[in-house]
Amino acid sequence: MFYGLSAAKVKSVLSRYDRKEQGIAENTVAVMKKSGSEKHPQEIWAMYQDKGKQRIIIAAWRYPGISKERIPIPEGIAAELKNKE
Repeated sequence: MFYGLSAAKVKSVLSRYDRKEQGIAENTVAVMKKSGSEKHPQEIWAMYQDKGKQRIIIAAWRYPGISKERIPIPEGIAAELKNKE
């Protein structure tokens, strides 16, 4: 809820995304959906991992602007993922 993303919004990103990449955490996938306006573009990202029939959401965040080809993961989330390894 830190980024003001509801569960329904995250599910919509997972089902209708604009870009898909390999996540930075092992065996994860990151998907992005464009958001915002032309003047103030944003992206909504969700990173998940599939375990059998279950999809586990690792993180979801808003990225201000337009990202480059690599996943724009916030520093706090990256640090948390490193601590879990």
